[in-house]
Amino acid sequence: MKYDCKLIEDLLPLYKDGICSEASIKAVQEHLKECPQCTKMLNELNDTEIDDMIIQEKENVIGTQSKFFKRKSALVGSIIAAVFAVPILVCLIVNLAVGHGLTWFFIVLAAMFIPTSLFVVPLMAPKNRMFLTMTSFTASVILLLGVCCLFTGGSWFMIAATATLFGLTICFMPFIACRRPVNAYLKNKKGLAIMGAYTVTFYLMILCIGLTVKSATFFPMALTISLPIIAMTWLIFFVIRYLPVNGFLKAGISIAAISSFVQFGTPAIVYLCVKNVGDDVVYYSDTNPIVYMACIGLGILFAVIGILVGLKKEKNND
Repeated sequence: MKYDCKLIEDLLPLYKDGICSEASIKAVQEHLKECPQCTKMLNELNDTEIDDMIIQEKENVIGTQSKFFKRKSALVGSIIAAVFAVPILVCLIVNLAVGHGLTWFFIVLAAMFIPTSLFVVPLMAPKNRMFLTMTSFTASVILLLGVCCLFTGGSWFMIAATATLFGLTICFMPFIACRRPVNAYLKNKKGLAIMGAYTVTFYLMILCIGLTVKSATFFPMALTISLPIIAMTWLIFFVIRYLPVNGFLKAGISIAAISSFVQFGTPAIVYLCVKNVGDDVVYYSDTNPIVYMACIGLGILFAVIGILVGLKKEKNND
């Protein structure tokens, strides 16, 4: 026979559905004239079996391509890792040659973990690439800070590490919360998790700064300033995320709340800060009542639009 049976068996589902090319149809027809086994298989095929075979063939193709790209990614990742190892090796040789021990070697080694986390980890990780890349990048930056602090004899590591952690949490947490494997655990509580991470890392940074500066007035002032702002941020979050009203009404409430906080909360915070440090001078902020009234008017406008939209929607539903 001119064609192999295995080849014709792969073409039979497509041939029966009439979606083969002219050359494939001719090849199948020629083979069927000479092969009763393939002819029997064609006659026994039904639509369900054809669909199953096509799906299986698609999965096999996808699986084969996936394995191919994974092998290529692993190869590229290995090459990049080898390139990153060159400056580490050079630094090791130079450190030993000049008799400086391994001081700069460990700093360079820690520094090379940063590009490794950005280029090698996404290529080598079999799954959850974004999560592993962001977490490994954060860990490598903090590791570099720790190594630099250790070899310079500084006492600034906790401040730098927690500040870096807070900044990277602001950048990365929205992406981490929405990607595997974290999103499977958070489900519909991603907003709460993101806000919680922001709050925890912020106050961890404040705690480390206070313990390092060792000032009697730092914690009272820091908490006096930050607690109202954090509370207002959480309030706006709950309004936007959980208040069961339309977007116009949420915007009106948020604008009114923020402008009122700026108008009345800021002078109160400044006054409490001055009072906490033992200064008898009372500070009045330069808030502009005209701007405040304009913001309140804008908030009322949005609220009215929201109420009208809500009433119209209820009327249409009835």
